[in-house]
Amino acid sequence: MGVPVGIRHLLALILLATPALGHELGTTRVHAVLTDETYTIDVLADRETLQRRLARRPGTFRDVADIRFGERRVIPEVALLADRVRYSGPLQPGAFTWRFELVSTRYPLTIDARGERVTQWIDGDARSAPFTRRMSFREYLVLGFTHILPLGADHILFVLGMFLLTRRTRDVLAQVTAFTVAHSITLALSIYGVVSVPASIVEPLIALSIVFIAVENLIVREVRPRRVLLVFAFGLLHGLGFAGVLRELGGDFIRALVAFNLGVELGQLAVIALAWLLLTSWSRHHTWYRQRVLVPASLTIAAAGLFWMLERVQS
Repeated sequence: MGVPVGIRHLLALILLATPALGHELGTTRVHAVLTDETYTIDVLADRETLQRRLARRPGTFRDVADIRFGERRVIPEVALLADRVRYSGPLQPGAFTWRFELVSTRYPLTIDARGERVTQWIDGDARSAPFTRRMSFREYLVLGFTHILPLGADHILFVLGMFLLTRRTRDVLAQVTAFTVAHSITLALSIYGVVSVPASIVEPLIALSIVFIAVENLIVREVRPRRVLLVFAFGLLHGLGFAGVLRELGGDFIRALVAFNLGVELGQLAVIALAWLLLTSWSRHHTWYRQRVLVPASLTIAAAGLFWMLERVQS
Protein backbone atom coordinates (compact mmCIF):
# COMPACT_ATOMS: atom_id res chain seq x y z
CA MET A 1 0.00 0.00 0.00
CA GLY A 2 1.44 3.40 -0.93
CA VAL A 3 1.90 6.24 1.56
CA PRO A 4 -0.88 8.84 1.26
CA VAL A 5 0.15 12.10 -0.36
CA GLY A 6 -0.62 14.16 2.77
CA ILE A 7 1.59 11.94 4.93
CA ARG A 8 4.40 12.13 2.37
CA HIS A 9 4.23 15.93 2.44
CA LEU A 10 4.33 15.97 6.24
CA LEU A 11 7.35 13.65 6.33
CA ALA A 12 9.10 15.82 3.76
CA LEU A 13 8.53 18.94 5.89
CA ILE A 14 9.91 17.17 8.99
CA LEU A 15 13.00 16.00 7.11
CA LEU A 16 13.59 19.49 5.74
CA ALA A 17 13.18 21.09 9.15
CA THR A 18 15.29 18.62 11.09
CA PRO A 19 18.72 19.70 9.71
CA ALA A 20 17.92 23.33 10.40
CA LEU A 21 16.88 22.59 13.96
CA GLY A 22 19.86 20.33 14.50
CA HIS A 23 22.17 22.96 13.09
CA GLU A 24 20.82 25.63 15.45
CA LEU A 25 20.89 23.29 18.44
CA GLY A 26 24.45 22.29 17.69
CA THR A 27 25.86 25.77 17.13
CA THR A 28 23.89 28.12 19.39
CA ARG A 29 25.21 28.35 22.93
CA VAL A 30 25.55 31.05 25.56
CA HIS A 31 28.44 31.54 27.94
CA ALA A 32 28.08 33.91 30.93
CA VAL A 33 31.04 34.91 33.08
CA LEU A 34 30.31 36.67 36.39
CA THR A 35 33.35 38.20 38.07
CA ASP A 36 33.53 40.23 41.28
CA GLU A 37 32.66 43.43 39.40
CA THR A 38 31.41 42.67 35.87
CA TYR A 39 29.39 40.26 33.77
CA THR A 40 30.09 39.15 30.20
CA ILE A 41 27.63 37.07 28.18
CA ASP A 42 28.61 35.63 24.79
CA VAL A 43 25.92 34.34 22.43
CA LEU A 44 27.85 32.02 20.12
CA ALA A 45 25.81 31.41 16.99
CA ASP A 46 25.72 32.09 13.29
CA ARG A 47 25.53 35.87 13.34
CA GLU A 48 23.94 36.14 9.89
CA THR A 49 21.09 33.90 11.00
CA LEU A 50 20.59 35.99 14.13
CA GLN A 51 20.64 39.20 12.10
CA ARG A 52 18.05 37.83 9.65
CA ARG A 53 15.78 36.97 12.57
CA LEU A 54 16.37 40.37 14.13
CA ALA A 55 15.41 42.08 10.84
CA ARG A 56 11.93 40.50 11.06
CA ARG A 57 11.12 42.31 14.29
CA PRO A 58 11.60 45.82 15.70
CA GLY A 59 14.53 46.57 17.96
CA THR A 60 18.24 45.85 18.22
CA PHE A 61 20.40 43.10 19.74
CA ARG A 62 20.17 44.96 23.04
CA ASP A 63 16.36 44.68 23.01
CA VAL A 64 16.20 40.91 22.44
CA ALA A 65 18.37 40.06 25.48
CA ASP A 66 16.66 40.29 28.86
CA ILE A 67 19.39 40.27 31.54
CA ARG A 68 18.27 40.60 35.14
CA PHE A 69 19.84 40.64 38.59
CA GLY A 70 17.03 40.10 41.03
CA GLU A 71 14.00 41.90 39.62
CA ARG A 72 16.04 44.63 37.93
CA ARG A 73 16.60 44.46 34.19
CA VAL A 74 20.03 45.84 33.27
CA ILE A 75 20.98 47.63 30.06
CA PRO A 76 24.16 46.00 28.70
CA GLU A 77 26.89 47.14 26.39
CA VAL A 78 26.64 45.20 23.08
CA ALA A 79 29.52 44.20 20.82
CA LEU A 80 29.07 42.35 17.50
CA LEU A 81 32.08 40.09 17.05
CA ALA A 82 32.88 37.68 14.21
CA ASP A 83 31.36 34.59 15.80
CA ARG A 84 29.28 35.96 18.66
CA VAL A 85 27.19 38.73 20.14
CA ARG A 86 28.69 39.94 23.42
CA TYR A 87 26.76 41.58 26.26
CA SER A 88 28.63 43.12 29.19
CA GLY A 89 28.32 45.53 32.08
CA PRO A 90 28.87 46.04 35.81
CA LEU A 91 27.69 43.21 38.05
CA GLN A 92 24.60 43.95 40.13
CA PRO A 93 23.34 42.34 43.36
CA GLY A 94 20.68 39.68 43.03
CA ALA A 95 20.11 36.35 41.31
CA PHE A 96 21.13 36.32 37.62
CA THR A 97 18.59 35.32 34.96
CA TRP A 98 18.83 35.35 31.17
CA ARG A 99 16.34 35.34 28.30
CA PHE A 100 17.11 35.60 24.57
CA GLU A 101 14.32 36.11 22.05
CA LEU A 102 16.11 35.15 18.81
CA VAL A 103 16.52 31.43 19.57
CA SER A 104 13.58 29.07 19.03
CA THR A 105 15.17 25.75 19.98
CA ARG A 106 16.87 24.33 23.04
CA TYR A 107 20.36 25.63 23.79
CA PRO A 108 22.89 25.49 26.67
CA LEU A 109 23.62 28.40 28.98
CA THR A 110 26.93 27.95 30.81
CA ILE A 111 27.61 30.21 33.80
CA ASP A 112 31.11 30.64 35.25
CA ALA A 113 31.37 32.46 38.58
CA ARG A 114 34.34 32.35 41.00
CA GLY A 115 35.42 28.87 39.90
CA GLU A 116 31.83 27.59 39.96
CA ARG A 117 30.44 26.33 36.63
CA VAL A 118 26.77 25.59 36.01
CA THR A 119 25.08 24.62 32.73
CA GLN A 120 21.36 25.06 32.14
CA TRP A 121 19.40 24.01 29.05
CA ILE A 122 17.05 26.76 27.94
CA ASP A 123 13.98 26.06 25.82
CA GLY A 124 13.94 28.70 23.09
CA ASP A 125 13.06 32.15 24.41
CA ALA A 126 12.24 30.93 27.93
CA ARG A 127 13.90 32.52 30.94
CA SER A 128 16.75 30.72 32.67
CA ALA A 129 16.51 29.52 36.26
CA PRO A 130 17.87 32.10 38.77
CA PHE A 131 21.56 31.73 39.51
CA THR A 132 23.08 33.20 42.67
CA ARG A 133 26.82 33.66 42.65
CA ARG A 134 28.53 32.63 45.85
CA MET A 135 29.98 35.72 47.47
CA SER A 136 33.01 35.60 49.71
CA PHE A 137 33.05 36.73 53.35
CA ARG A 138 35.09 39.74 52.25
CA GLU A 139 32.52 40.73 49.59
CA TYR A 140 29.68 40.66 52.11
CA LEU A 141 31.88 42.67 54.50
CA VAL A 142 32.53 45.32 51.83
CA LEU A 143 28.85 45.33 50.89
CA GLY A 144 27.88 46.07 54.50
CA PHE A 145 30.49 48.82 54.83
CA THR A 146 29.54 50.53 51.56
CA HIS A 147 25.87 50.30 52.50
CA ILE A 148 26.83 52.87 55.16
CA LEU A 149 29.76 54.66 53.53
CA PRO A 150 29.20 56.15 51.03
CA LEU A 151 25.77 54.85 49.98
CA GLY A 152 23.70 55.02 53.16
CA ALA A 153 23.02 58.74 53.55
CA ASP A 154 19.99 58.12 55.78
CA HIS A 155 21.90 55.73 58.05
CA ILE A 156 24.83 58.15 58.20
CA LEU A 157 22.59 60.99 59.37
CA PHE A 158 20.96 58.77 61.98
CA VAL A 159 24.36 57.80 63.40
CA LEU A 160 25.48 61.43 63.37
CA GLY A 161 22.29 62.51 65.12
CA MET A 162 22.84 59.82 67.72
CA PHE A 163 26.44 60.91 68.22
CA LEU A 164 26.11 64.71 68.38
CA LEU A 165 24.44 64.87 71.77
CA THR A 166 26.73 62.30 73.37
CA ARG A 167 29.62 63.63 75.44
CA ARG A 168 30.90 60.46 77.11
CA THR A 169 32.50 57.50 75.35
CA ARG A 170 30.45 54.99 77.33
CA ASP A 171 27.22 56.64 76.14
CA VAL A 172 28.38 56.38 72.53
CA LEU A 173 29.24 52.70 73.01
CA ALA A 174 25.90 51.99 74.71
CA GLN A 175 23.96 53.49 71.81
CA VAL A 176 26.07 51.83 69.13
CA THR A 177 25.68 48.47 70.89
CA ALA A 178 21.90 48.90 71.18
CA PHE A 179 21.64 49.86 67.51
CA THR A 180 23.82 46.90 66.48
CA VAL A 181 21.87 44.33 68.49
CA ALA A 182 18.54 45.69 67.27
CA HIS A 183 19.27 45.78 63.56
CA SER A 184 20.96 42.36 63.79
CA ILE A 185 17.73 40.90 65.20
CA THR A 186 15.40 42.23 62.51
CA LEU A 187 17.95 41.62 59.75
CA ALA A 188 18.15 37.94 60.73
CA LEU A 189 14.38 37.58 61.15
CA SER A 190 13.74 39.26 57.79
CA ILE A 191 16.14 37.28 55.63
CA TYR A 192 14.76 34.04 57.08
CA GLY A 193 11.21 35.15 56.34
CA VAL A 194 10.00 35.37 59.94
CA VAL A 195 9.26 39.09 59.62
CA SER A 196 8.27 40.86 56.44
CA VAL A 197 7.38 44.54 56.28
CA PRO A 198 6.94 46.36 52.93
CA ALA A 199 9.61 48.91 52.05
CA SER A 200 6.81 51.45 51.53
CA ILE A 201 6.30 51.34 55.30
CA VAL A 202 9.89 50.80 56.48
CA GLU A 203 11.60 53.53 54.46
CA PRO A 204 9.39 56.46 55.61
CA LEU A 205 9.73 55.26 59.22
CA ILE A 206 13.52 55.18 58.89
CA ALA A 207 13.39 58.80 57.72
CA LEU A 208 11.09 59.62 60.64
CA SER A 209 13.63 58.10 63.06
CA ILE A 210 16.22 60.55 61.74
CA VAL A 211 13.88 63.47 62.35
CA PHE A 212 13.07 62.25 65.86
CA ILE A 213 16.71 61.85 66.93
CA ALA A 214 17.64 65.27 65.53
CA VAL A 215 14.71 67.04 67.17
CA GLU A 216 15.46 65.38 70.51
CA ASN A 217 18.99 66.82 70.27
CA LEU A 218 17.41 70.27 70.16
CA ILE A 219 15.14 69.64 73.14
CA VAL A 220 17.34 67.88 75.70
CA ARG A 221 20.74 68.90 77.03
CA GLU A 222 22.32 65.49 77.61
CA VAL A 223 21.80 61.82 76.86
CA ARG A 224 19.22 60.18 79.12
CA PRO A 225 18.93 56.43 79.85
CA ARG A 226 15.84 56.12 77.68
CA ARG A 227 17.90 57.23 74.68
CA VAL A 228 19.42 53.74 74.52
CA LEU A 229 15.94 52.19 74.36
CA LEU A 230 14.94 54.67 71.67
CA VAL A 231 18.02 53.86 69.61
CA PHE A 232 17.28 50.15 70.03
CA ALA A 233 13.74 50.62 68.71
CA PHE A 234 14.96 52.58 65.74
CA GLY A 235 17.68 49.98 65.15
CA LEU A 236 14.91 47.42 64.63
CA LEU A 237 13.59 49.61 61.81
CA HIS A 238 16.98 50.07 60.20
CA GLY A 239 17.54 46.30 60.26
CA LEU A 240 14.39 45.87 58.17
CA GLY A 241 15.87 48.37 55.73
CA PHE A 242 19.13 46.41 55.49
CA ALA A 243 17.31 43.11 54.92
CA GLY A 244 16.31 43.81 51.34
CA VAL A 245 19.96 43.75 50.26
CA LEU A 246 20.64 40.25 51.60
CA ARG A 247 17.29 38.82 50.49
CA GLU A 248 18.14 39.73 46.90
CA LEU A 249 21.58 38.16 47.10
CA GLY A 250 20.41 34.85 48.50
CA GLY A 251 23.06 32.20 49.18
CA ASP A 252 24.61 31.36 52.55
CA PHE A 253 22.58 33.56 54.88
CA ILE A 254 24.60 32.83 58.03
CA ARG A 255 27.89 33.87 56.45
CA ALA A 256 26.17 36.78 54.72
CA LEU A 257 24.53 37.93 57.95
CA VAL A 258 27.75 37.88 59.98
CA ALA A 259 29.93 39.52 57.34
CA PHE A 260 27.34 42.11 56.26
CA ASN A 261 26.62 43.06 59.87
CA LEU A 262 30.31 43.42 60.61
CA GLY A 263 30.67 45.65 57.54
CA VAL A 264 27.76 47.81 58.72
CA GLU A 265 29.36 48.20 62.15
CA LEU A 266 32.70 49.17 60.65
CA GLY A 267 30.88 51.73 58.50
CA GLN A 268 29.11 53.19 61.54
CA LEU A 269 32.34 53.36 63.53
CA ALA A 270 34.00 55.09 60.58
CA VAL A 271 31.20 57.71 60.56
CA ILE A 272 31.61 58.26 64.31
CA ALA A 273 35.41 58.48 64.02
CA LEU A 274 35.17 61.04 61.22
CA ALA A 275 32.59 63.08 63.12
CA TRP A 276 34.76 63.06 66.23
CA LEU A 277 37.84 64.19 64.27
CA LEU A 278 36.09 66.86 62.23
CA LEU A 279 33.52 68.21 64.68
CA THR A 280 33.93 67.36 68.30
CA SER A 281 37.52 66.48 69.13
CA TRP A 282 38.31 70.20 69.33
CA SER A 283 34.90 71.71 70.12
CA ARG A 284 32.89 69.33 72.28
CA HIS A 285 33.92 70.89 75.61
CA HIS A 286 33.58 74.51 74.53
CA THR A 287 30.60 76.45 75.78
CA TRP A 288 29.65 77.33 72.22
CA TYR A 289 29.56 73.68 71.02
CA ARG A 290 25.79 73.42 71.37
CA GLN A 291 25.01 76.72 69.67
CA ARG A 292 27.53 76.52 66.84
CA VAL A 293 27.75 72.77 66.18
CA LEU A 294 24.98 70.69 67.70
CA VAL A 295 22.00 72.94 66.91
CA PRO A 296 22.86 73.75 63.25
CA ALA A 297 23.87 70.14 62.54
CA SER A 298 20.70 68.74 64.17
CA LEU A 299 18.48 71.18 62.27
CA THR A 300 20.13 70.12 59.00
CA ILE A 301 19.69 66.43 59.85
CA ALA A 302 16.03 66.98 60.81
CA ALA A 303 15.34 68.84 57.55
CA ALA A 304 16.92 66.07 55.47
CA GLY A 305 14.99 63.40 57.35
CA LEU A 306 11.72 65.29 56.89
CA PHE A 307 12.38 65.69 53.17
CA TRP A 308 13.07 61.95 52.77
CA MET A 309 10.00 61.04 54.78
CA LEU A 310 7.68 63.13 52.59
CA GLU A 311 9.37 61.91 49.43
CA ARG A 312 9.05 58.24 50.45
CA VAL A 313 5.44 58.57 51.54
CA GLN A 314 4.53 60.04 48.17
CA SER A 315 6.48 57.51 46.09
